[in-house]
Amino acid sequence: MEPIFKPHLVVQARLKSSHRILDVGCGTATLTILIKKTQPESEVVGLDGDLEILKIAQSKAAKAGVSIRLDYGMAFDLPYPSGSFDRVFSSMVLHHLTRKNKVRSVKEMFRVLKLGGELNVADFGKPQNLMMFIVSLIMRRLEETSDLIQGLLPEMLHEAGFEHVEETAKFMTAFGTVALFRARKLSALSAADRSY
Repeated sequence: MEPIFKPHLVVQARLKSSHRILDVGCGTATLTILIKKTQPESEVVGLDGDLEILKIAQSKAAKAGVSIRLDYGMAFDLPYPSGSFDRVFSSMVLHHLTRKNKVRSVKEMFRVLKLGGELNVADFGKPQNLMMFIVSLIMRRLEETSDLIQGLLPEMLHEAGFEHVEETAKFMTAFGTVALFRARKLSALSAADRSY
């Protein structure tokens, strides 16, 4: 389903040529390259915690004829100053992380976004029908995936400080429902900070 939901994710982000864009957990850079092809004038950065995967990504980018920056790092400890990006993407990354690191990662994505910036996420979500529910019974046994299948991602995004959190689409896959989300950073404060 990646050839279907990744273009959806890019379209929903409403990219502009002036945007600086980060793809967290870029893997072999399929999404990173698609973003760059969509907005060739924008600065596009991919980040991943696997050096071998980043070598493959660099090769793919060269073959695609696009210039993207690829950095080594972890989603829960992003090596960028606060307010560095207009858009942040995360595609099928969060379900690999423990709950603690999911929360840390979402907070980091919030931190590196500029005010008015957006986070666009594709990952497992709540089952959308009986068949997806049956698949989810297996997937939710995996500790890392369970939070997302239970539909806890929007709550995590709100707690990190994001506003206007919305689920924009759902796709059925052999492994369960993949949901797309969009969230905005409208304040420099987290939800916890704003409550005081």
